[in-house]
Amino acid sequence: MNKREETTQKEEENSIAWTISQIADQLDISTRTIRFYEEKGLIQPNRTAGNQRVYTPRNKARLKLILRGKRFGFSLDEIAEMIGMATADPDELQQIEKSLRFGDAKLKQIQDRKKELELLEQDILATRQKLLNRISQLKLQTNQTLQEEKK
Repeated sequence: MNKREETTQKEEENSIAWTISQIADQLDISTRTIRFYEEKGLIQPNRTAGNQRVYTPRNKARLKLILRGKRFGFSLDEIAEMIGMATADPDELQQIEKSLRFGDAKLKQIQDRKKELELLEQDILATRQKLLNRISQLKLQTNQTLQEEKK
């Protein structure tokens, strides 16, 4: 893309803007959540002359990344490291490498947790079987006692 095309694309992106309510509705989140992410420095909306927040496609993309990170179980600090703070313009390669490192660490946590859950499941199933066996023994003993009493 040449400089003229880049300039035209940036002008088009800047002409698209949403209010906080509009972006909240589009992303199905509260306006309070958006303000919280702004307070944390994760997004930085533009402001109108009347000081109203105006969200650009870049803001919307960052919000989507934040929401995806939250859905994947990352903390806001981890998300900030992956996508960079709103005022920074991180190098894409570094951003991708950081995201991969965080993703690999999260996958390891998930795999470890799955192993723990499988062991827990085995323990619960074994205990359940012991309890069912004990119920059978108790019922058998009760039936035998009742039959002996009838004699």
